[in-house]
Amino acid sequence: MSGTPQPGEIERLREAIDRVDDRILESLNERARLARAIGTLKAGQAYRPEREAQVLLRVKERNPGPLSSETAALLFREIMSACLALERPITVAYLGPRGTFSEKAALKHFGLAAEALAEPSIDEVFRAVESGAADFGVVPVENSTEGAVGRSLDLMPQTPMKVCGEVIVRIHHNLMARTPPGDFKDIRRVFSHGQSLAQCHEWLNLHVPNAERVAVSSNAEAARRAAEEPGAAAVAGDMAAEHYGLAILAANIEDEPNNTTRFLVLGDYEPKATGRDKTSMVLSARNRAGAVYEMLTPFATRGVSMTKFESRPSRVALWEYLFFVDIEGHRGDGNVAAAIEEVAGIAGYLKVLGSYPMAVI
Repeated sequence: MSGTPQPGEIERLREAIDRVDDRILESLNERARLARAIGTLKAGQAYRPEREAQVLLRVKERNPGPLSSETAALLFREIMSACLALERPITVAYLGPRGTFSEKAALKHFGLAAEALAEPSIDEVFRAVESGAADFGVVPVENSTEGAVGRSLDLMPQTPMKVCGEVIVRIHHNLMARTPPGDFKDIRRVFSHGQSLAQCHEWLNLHVPNAERVAVSSNAEAARRAAEEPGAAAVAGDMAAEHYGLAILAANIEDEPNNTTRFLVLGDYEPKATGRDKTSMVLSARNRAGAVYEMLTPFATRGVSMTKFESRPSRVALWEYLFFVDIEGHRGDGNVAAAIEEVAGIAGYLKVLGSYPMAVI
């Protein structure tokens, strides 16, 4: 019969898999020994985001399949995380509680071997890194549909820490509850973070139009509240559902199918150039006509591409603004360094927040 396995075929294939697994295990431990040997030669911070970015990019470029390049890169991320933990596990602060997209971003960037430290606010994430309680912090800075995360931007000019990495997380929202209701109309209250409620506004209007929408501090907090209150539901990610024991009633309910959040990694470290970098900075323009145009012109004249331009109130004087700018390239690159030096002579204020590898996965 066509498609029927021949006698012993499955067993032979399983034995072949066992031999491959043995080689993988041997190679993993060889890699760990080499990584530990390098660690003994390095001084200071063991984590090198520029090196990890190069490894992940190389894996994606050389991957022959059938595994997707993204899957291969995620596997290697965990391998590097485990090898790094042999020297000393990295502590990473993120906006908690557990189950938030910030936790997902921290684990995506640092791997499961990192010690994730949940903080109650973005301010506390900054404070944990600045005080040395955490080696690094992960904070959200912008969402593709809802725009900038104001508190993160407001704290950037004040911190002595540098931006040393970025993480891009695809945001999937789910409607979840402790006990599935007979009908969505039986849901009386929906908890979620205000931005998540906005990102699912049309779906909620259509499917749970009569439920009260309650904005809370995080999606994980929403899941906790829904777990305690009969007749309530939450809009949150799958990690929150798993952590709080909720059933997912409807998946991927975000209105925008490409909903994505960008996170920045903070730490007392300045990555070296990789050839595929970004530089983030904050500027203020002098109070005169055409000042903003004049301030940004050096980037254009030196061929430096600007990928982000965001304004925020300075909080120092009325009607004064700070401008958050991302450009392609490392501050050590010749054209980037020259452009920054020229901008510094024009701007009223300039602070380079950091140069770091672009997100790979």
